[in-house]
Amino acid sequence: ASITVFILAVFLSRALTGTVTLRSNTTPVRRVDAVISGLFLLTILSTIAGNALFGIPPVLTFLFGLSIMFLVSRFMSDDSDLDPILEYIRIIEFETLLFFLGILLLVGMLKEIHALDSLVAIYDILPPLYANYLMGIFSAVIDNVPLTAALLKAGIDMSPGEWMGLTYAVGVGGSLLVIGSAAGIVAMSKIPGLTFVAYLRYLAHLLAAYTLGYAGVFMLGRFIN
Repeated sequence: ASITVFILAVFLSRALTGTVTLRSNTTPVRRVDAVISGLFLLTILSTIAGNALFGIPPVLTFLFGLSIMFLVSRFMSDDSDLDPILEYIRIIEFETLLFFLGILLLVGMLKEIHALDSLVAIYDILPPLYANYLMGIFSAVIDNVPLTAALLKAGIDMSPGEWMGLTYAVGVGGSLLVIGSAAGIVAMSKIPGLTFVAYLRYLAHLLAAYTLGYAGVFMLGRFIN
């Protein structure tokens, strides 16, 4: 991933001009902020443990943890607080929320009709080296979590280096399109000039950086094997 970021920075820095000024801003940490951070970390750990040990759907644990955070924030914050936790939710644009809702519905539909399982058949046609590369490109359209889950469920026989290549591919490949990552969606909601078409203009740079980074991971995987 570091190789990809460095290569992409070299590609895009050639057209940049001017200077960037960074200003530091110190924000005091309130007691409620520390408690909320602890609850968030506990929610993440509980989600993993609950799903692995008891088969609890992750969305249920997340919603329960979010409810607890809302309650704690409400009872520990004063009415004079300028930015309570619910205000952060109101700031988020409805378009972003609707997009994530659509993604969840689409992924759920693909899972129910076993469309994701059919993608695994590509490993019967191509070697894992090329199949993992294509899976990274597919992750720009399909969420990488159910895609990776389908690959794990299929029990594909790969070496540690090839599994490392798959991890890189589905993690970095999702950023080939702005709609392929949560960070891209949030950026589109905050930056007016960042649209799907504007981001698409850099697809060649992103694909080149992704390919060279994948090649670096492949060489590292051969060294590990």
